[in-house]
Amino acid sequence: MDVRVAGHQVDTPETLRDHAVARVEEITEKYFTRAFSGNVTFGRGPNNDFTCDIVVPVVNGVVLKASHRAPEAQMAFNGAADRIEKQLRRYGKRLKERRSDNGDQALRENAGYTIFATEPTEDRAPAAPAIVAETRVDIPDASVSDAVMLLDLRNTTALMFRNSGTGEFNMIYRREDGNIGWVEPQPD
Repeated sequence: MDVRVAGHQVDTPETLRDHAVARVEEITEKYFTRAFSGNVTFGRGPNNDFTCDIVVPVVNGVVLKASHRAPEAQMAFNGAADRIEKQLRRYGKRLKERRSDNGDQALRENAGYTIFATEPTEDRAPAAPAIVAETRVDIPDASVSDAVMLLDLRNTTALMFRNSGTGEFNMIYRREDGNIGWVEPQPD
């Protein structure tokens, strides 16, 4: 497994890199026979804390993501790794079933970010907010319960998916009260 450890304006000592590689490999190999790559990124957060982001694509477009902030870099990594491990304990069986249903071919998506901005002119006022980022991701075929699992594993606030029961595009999102909202289009 290829685990890349990087520091964003932060020095990452050899011992920290070795610990990060070993722990990510240990976690993923415990649940999956083949995980291809992983990224661990350290950075600085508010109050001079360290942040750690872990991203590991595992099977059929499923990407595990976790972040943590702590006063020390190793504590930040351990917090993020613990979150990944907790996600895998919770959803490991369902992910293995999903892998056997869809074959053992793993997808790796490269997300592209593009900033769109028009040059400001003094003549006109902005009519609508600018689109600041575009992300290219896969849209999985999943049941609603599997989509909720993917929302949690990807550590995002919203997920668009093709409902495997109806074949229609649906969206789920995490509400401010912590519950999950589900948007399903109504046929004409």
